[in-house]
Amino acid sequence: MQAQGNKRLATLTLAALGVVYGDIGTSPLYSIKEVFGGAHHPVPITPDNVLGILSLFFWSLIIVVTLKYVAFIMRANNKGEGGIIALMTLALHKGNPASWQQRLLIVLGLFGAALFYGDGVITPAISVLSAVEGLELITPTFKPYILPITLAIVVGLFLFQRKGTASVGALFGPVMVLWFAVLALLGVTGIMQNPTVLAAVNPLHGFNFLLGNSLLGFFAMGAVVLCITGAEALYADMGHFGARPIQYAWLGYVLPALTINYFGQGALLLADPAAIENPFYLLAPDWALYPLVILATIATIIASQAVISGAFSITQQAIQLGYTPRLEVQHTSDQEIGQIYLPALNWLLLISIIAVVIGFGTSSNLAAAYGIAVTGTMLITNILAVAVAIRLWAWSPWRAVLGALPFFCIDLGFFLANSVKILDGGWFPLAFGVAIFILLTTWKRGRELLHERLAADALQLKPFIADIESSGTGRVPGTAIFMTPDPDSVPHAMLHSLKHYKALHEQIIILSVKVFDVPYVPDVDRVDMRRLPGNFVQMVVQYGFKDEPDIPAALALCADAGLDIDMMDASFFLGRETLIPKLGSQMAYWRAVLFVAMFRNASSATTFFKIPSNRVVELGSQIVL
Repeated sequence: MQAQGNKRLATLTLAALGVVYGDIGTSPLYSIKEVFGGAHHPVPITPDNVLGILSLFFWSLIIVVTLKYVAFIMRANNKGEGGIIALMTLALHKGNPASWQQRLLIVLGLFGAALFYGDGVITPAISVLSAVEGLELITPTFKPYILPITLAIVVGLFLFQRKGTASVGALFGPVMVLWFAVLALLGVTGIMQNPTVLAAVNPLHGFNFLLGNSLLGFFAMGAVVLCITGAEALYADMGHFGARPIQYAWLGYVLPALTINYFGQGALLLADPAAIENPFYLLAPDWALYPLVILATIATIIASQAVISGAFSITQQAIQLGYTPRLEVQHTSDQEIGQIYLPALNWLLLISIIAVVIGFGTSSNLAAAYGIAVTGTMLITNILAVAVAIRLWAWSPWRAVLGALPFFCIDLGFFLANSVKILDGGWFPLAFGVAIFILLTTWKRGRELLHERLAADALQLKPFIADIESSGTGRVPGTAIFMTPDPDSVPHAMLHSLKHYKALHEQIIILSVKVFDVPYVPDVDRVDMRRLPGNFVQMVVQYGFKDEPDIPAALALCADAGLDIDMMDASFFLGRETLIPKLGSQMAYWRAVLFVAMFRNASSATTFFKIPSNRVVELGSQIVL
């Protein structure tokens, strides 16, 4: 049994290398180049500056990635699930829903998730572009083909997503093992030219650089942050593989390889400052350029996978918690329930990435846009982690704040350094994030307003049942299942059915779905059922935010409680509301119009809850928002 456990751990660790660390693992392609040769405040190549920057790189990896994410933030998992939405749900525990603190945490969590989507668009664009640009070193004749090749690779990656994270990880894991080995090998060849760069492990070099170059040092931090991009995706992908495989892969393989490569590039620059043209590729001998470009391109495809998988996970959580419309969710693994594919999101990301690649054109232009999304999400993660420590782990407020303060100061420094690049491209992830944030909050508020409208006209269920029994309303054979958000009220579909047919079914189930802020609800707790007079049954089907809703499967569990439901003799009655926006309502008119558009394009309840379409009756009504 232990041998099987170790084998599974090794397999997941390998797969995690192929998905989780692609983003941060390809940062050496552009990070050093952007600091010393970027278009925005390049740092002069001097021995002190090189040692200072390398020291900042090394300690950023240690403090932000190793201590903050791998050692601390990954403890804040919601029964194994990570990501900013899972962190937000943990932070909301034991809070008053009406308090300003609770509303602030929700706003921060949603905006952090929105920024993560911006990261999910920029990462594939900058990663693949930076790798393909290596072709220019081989011959300038490749330059006109950089964008077409990049676009072809990105399209191929998104076409492959339907195969699932497991297939992607199994294919990419061995490639990333090779990639990190090559990073370390190239780094060693550089360090051998100038071993003095190893002195950069001393944090004083980083401090001296920042103190001696106050303004330039501040600007440089905007490029240094590129070495830790991918840390948030690491946390978001935790549900795909678990915490231990991710931690083992980082400490045992990824961190050493990255450190060695950055130091090797620094040593190369000390020996030949002209190598800033592309220090990563120029570490390699000429004969190795072609295979290195190919390997780097494959690695950057994998880098894109980290944020794509994270975006899938966060979106599924947002759907279940009611922040986005229903979307089709396909599970791609029989063993790891966290491995999913969302077709609609997949194509939306692809279209956005194509637009970004064409719009920005080069990896250097994209570097200006990259840091804002990453550092903004990291800042919000700190605040949510403090709330989790206080509310869930019972830390004192002083202990929680002081513990997070060093991380907050570092992330704030990174964010402010990137904020000066807003006009140079940093506006894009902010604009993209604001757009996603508006969609998330509009959907949540619109659903609340819709439920208020429905509740205002609703009848209480128990008095209604008493009236039905006393009036002698006719009953017909079979089972009718009415889905409703409020199990204590009469579903509108039932009232319409009674109005049209002048009768009710022999057995009536009032079914509601409730999603809890935990990843999974066990089958034993799936259905909460209560029998009422008149052969009515009040039923609540309970899911976690990572569960896959399946109403027929939930109904099958009722047999153990003595309620046998013949699906061939059952009919599902669903309400189909037609929404009409109105000026002067509780929601701004433009948001009401946006909500109506989202509502019309949401996946149907029939598909989302896996209800047989030939057993569904939809009854419509008009509602003015």
